[in-house]
Order: sequence, then C-alpha cells, then structure tokens
Amino acid sequence: MKPFMQTQLERYAVRLAELDFLLAREDILKDMQQFMGLSREHAEVAVIASRWLRYQSAQAELLQARALVTESTVSTPLQPDDADMLAMAQAEVDSLEAETEQLDAELQRLLLPKDPEDARNAYLEIRAGTGGDESALFAADLLRMYMRYAEKVGWKCEIMSESASELGGFKEVVVRMEGEKVYGALRFESGGHRVQRVPTTESQGRIHTSACTVAVMPEPDPHQSIEINPADLRIDTYRASGAGGQHINKTDSAVRVTHLPTGIVAECQDDRSQHRNKAKAMQVLLARIQEKDRLERSLKEAATRKGLIGSGDRSDRIRTYNFPQGRLSDHRINLTLYKLSQIMEGDLKEVLTALQHARESELMQDLEIGGLVV
Repeated sequence: MKPFMQTQLERYAVRLAELDFLLAREDILKDMQQFMGLSREHAEVAVIASRWLRYQSAQAELLQARALVTESTVSTPLQPDDADMLAMAQAEVDSLEAETEQLDAELQRLLLPKDPEDARNAYLEIRAGTGGDESALFAADLLRMYMRYAEKVGWKCEIMSESASELGGFKEVVVRMEGEKVYGALRFESGGHRVQRVPTTESQGRIHTSACTVAVMPEPDPHQSIEINPADLRIDTYRASGAGGQHINKTDSAVRVTHLPTGIVAECQDDRSQHRNKAKAMQVLLARIQEKDRLERSLKEAATRKGLIGSGDRSDRIRTYNFPQGRLSDHRINLTLYKLSQIMEGDLKEVLTALQHARESELMQDLEIGGLVV
C-alpha cells in the first residue's frame, strides 16, 4: 500500500476516536440534527477504520507466517513434522496474501471521494433527436429498458411528464426514479444515444441511424434546493392532450412552468389535479436548473482535464445500439457487448458496473496525484 494512502487511513482512525467522544457529549445528544449527522459520519468512518485495523493485523500475521516458512525451509534435514509445519505455514501465507490484497483494493475504493448526490433519487429525461418517428420509437425503447432495470433492482418509477408521438413513441418523457443510490447508478447515462436498425416504417429493409438524448438529474434536496423568486416564473395552464376521457378535454389541468432568467421549461399533464401537476412540474424545473449549474461547472473542469466518462452533456455521443449486429458499444470506455437484446430488456448491470469502475480508476489517479503533491 502506498504511503499517502496509509496517511489518509490513519486520519480515519483518529477521526473515529473524535466522533466517539462527540457522540457521548450531552449537548450533542440534545441536538437531534447534529447527532444524526455525526452518527452518519461515524457509520461511514467506522467501516474504513475497521478495515484498516484488519489490514494492519493481517499484515503483521503475514510477516510472522513468512518468517515461519523461512525458518522451516532452512532447517536441514527436514523432519516429517517440519514438512507438515512448512505446508501449514505456506497455506497461511497464501491465505493472508489473498486477504491483504482484497483489503487493499477495498480500502482504495473506500477512500475515493464520494458525491453526496449519488445517494439521491433521480429524474430520467429522454428526448427524441434526429430520426423523426424512429427516434421517438427508440426513446420509448430506452424508457422501457431503464424501467425494466429499475424493476429488477427494486426502484419505484413515476412518469412526471410525457409527450407522445403518433406511432407510439415519445418526443420527450421524464420519469422520477426512487430507490437506493439511483443517481449514483445512472449518472453516466447522460448524453447522446445512437441507434442503428431497420425501422418498422422502412419498407425496403434499409438500416437507419437515429438518436436520442438522455439526461439524468439528481432530485434536489428540499433543505438545500435552489431558491427561486416567484417573480421569475411564468405559469401557464392549458387543456391536456392525449388519452384521458372527457375530463381531459374539459379542464385546464395541464401546467407549464417557465423559469424566465434561464428559459428552462417544465410541464406536466398526467394528473387530473392542476395543483399536483404544478407541484410535479416545479420538481422537474428545480432539477433542470440544478443540472444546468452542475453541467456548467463540469464543463469548466473539463476545459482543464477531460475525464474519461465525460461531462454528461447531451452533445456527447456516448453509446451506439446496433441491432443488426446485436451490439452495444460505449464509446467512452471502449466497451463492446454482443448482448443487445438482453440489455434492451433491462440487463444493464454489466454496462453500469463497467462505467463505475472506469470512474473509480479516474478518481484513484486523482487521489494518487493529490497524495504525491501532499
């Protein structure tokens, strides 16, 4: 293990002792908000500190086992008991080497900086791009893929707004996904998604290329969300379109909210209640404004150092879905999988895991550079 990592891990052991002291103080016990915050930090720090303690212990045991192997090896001639002892000591060395290697890798991951937004729920927005009706149909396929994955991992999905196309696709659709670490799992899905296939509308069997854009936005923290001046909002109501019976045609239940300074718009027409539609539209609007700020910061950082995963800008073409070849290619990490039919059914684990590992490698390089500088 590199010295800079050992230095950081020692700090966790010190911090754990500090947290134990703070959580026992009477004034902090009376302040529930502060107590809960420190308790969450204690849980995170305790995991790292305990792994570090076991790593040190395993290293000490490994040195002893190696010394025993060396001692048994130089013993001449080897007696039967010595041979048995040597075999046992070598097996102990092999076991401890495997454990320390595993703990080393685990500690490296635990030391990586964590984005607090990774734990949040998320809004998934899919927009049809170039390709007309085929692009809208592909948007529907992407929505189905993500919702199938959400179902597999136990997330809840709620469609916040949708704009259907004539052939059953979507010009735009926004879904709220609720569950464990939704944003952290899907954050690298933002960008341009390209499809190559023979459209259902193609009579001569020619392969067409079309595209959609995906944006994944963390749900804003209600306690830390951006303050919006009501004077900066324009709220329009109108009659909802699409299926819904006579009610939809008789009431102005659909709501469109425009943030005038940025021009960002969010709308919702899925509920019969105008008030609930307005509340949903405001949630999406806040997420879009926050995402705009995040993207601007990300682009500034990218001007200095372009990350492997990219900025999440819609203009980034991140992935190609080639149906004739049954191939998915993620261009950011040179990942190619020939299991497109399974992926479109929600089998996204391999793709998402590969992206997470690529990000971890980036962060580890940054951490190492920072450690060397320190």
